[in-house]
Amino acid sequence: MSTIEFNSMWREKLLNRFLSYVKIYSTSDAESETTPSTERQWNIANYIVEELKTIGLEDVSIDSHGYIMGYVPSNLENDSQPTIGFISHYDTSPDFNGENVKPQVWENYQGEDLILNKETHFTLSPSKFESLKRYIGQTLITTDGNTLLGADDKAGCAEIVTAAEYLIANPEIKHGRIAVGFTPDEEIGRGAHKFDVAKFGAEFAYTMDGGEVGELEYENFNAAGAVVKIHGLSVHPGYAFGKMVNASLLAAEFIQSLPANETPSTTKGFDGFYHLMDVTSDVSECKLQYIIRDHDDEKFEVRKKFMEQKVAEFNEKHGEKTAEVEIKEQYRNMKQQFEGKMHIVDLAAKAMKESGIEPKIKAIRGGTDGAQLSYMGLPCPNIFAGGINFHGPYEYVALESMMKATEVIVNIVKA
Repeated sequence: MSTIEFNSMWREKLLNRFLSYVKIYSTSDAESETTPSTERQWNIANYIVEELKTIGLEDVSIDSHGYIMGYVPSNLENDSQPTIGFISHYDTSPDFNGENVKPQVWENYQGEDLILNKETHFTLSPSKFESLKRYIGQTLITTDGNTLLGADDKAGCAEIVTAAEYLIANPEIKHGRIAVGFTPDEEIGRGAHKFDVAKFGAEFAYTMDGGEVGELEYENFNAAGAVVKIHGLSVHPGYAFGKMVNASLLAAEFIQSLPANETPSTTKGFDGFYHLMDVTSDVSECKLQYIIRDHDDEKFEVRKKFMEQKVAEFNEKHGEKTAEVEIKEQYRNMKQQFEGKMHIVDLAAKAMKESGIEPKIKAIRGGTDGAQLSYMGLPCPNIFAGGINFHGPYEYVALESMMKATEVIVNIVKA
């Protein structure tokens, strides 16, 4: 049995599971200090726990921080195989509205414009997103134009749960013990912060959190978040001469002081950047939220120091403590954690080829829970989950891509 026998029943299971997940509001919140960062994430967490129990996983648990673990038991007579794991996150990005998601299913897509919302005429078009042309003849799942979809990473969640259910239902597929894990708050860089690697018990694992079919990644950005606060002085505008200090205007000046050619939209490949995520501002105070990214360790350190230097220069010009910055590291490039362990990546590549997929090994212009987990002692490459155009209303995923990701999981287990 070389590949998963994915008949119409399993196709429907995967589709319906994914649709049920994306309808559950689970956006994370970077401003919160709790784990999970939002109470709403418990809704999908508890839903997944009950699913795992229903389909027959053993030792299913959820801890006080929302981390879920469960195990497909070994069916080998003499099991000397290592436990391997599969991990995904159930929160969705705060970059766009994730509430009241209404997924739409488009069967046998033929390359036309998709009018996602008849009232607003919001359209998903191959003229704007050429990637759509690769999915002609397939079943697409989209938004209704008012929210993100949540394929990042509920596609990964659905694939892992469906693969686990398939393995339990097909005991002729021989395998060792398989660990599955689901995390909160990945979208705000905290998905693995409180993950209990020892309890998980896997020798290595894979995050199912990539994009298009074939993606396989074991290196990523070094990442930090930076919050710049700029303090002004608010007085009545009629009596403001020589007194008012407008924090919003100062913020505009600070924003322009960073390199215009080092942003996400002006860089690619291994290039790093400074990304202004959010601005909260009035006359008296402004808060700028940045993320800092670079693949290279030394360049990453330079970027953090550069941000601090710009704040210092700003204060020299406008007065002491006009601006302040707090920089927090989020995760590191996991590449160095795979020295001497490339068999983990090779195993995934082989599983893809068995599924008729050519692996696309590349660096992530972003990060996954796997980056932190690799540094915590759990080597964890990242495998495609199928989603496209993450974090916005143009997000979509092909059901066929999700089926292939599920097939890859099964092929890794079999190997």
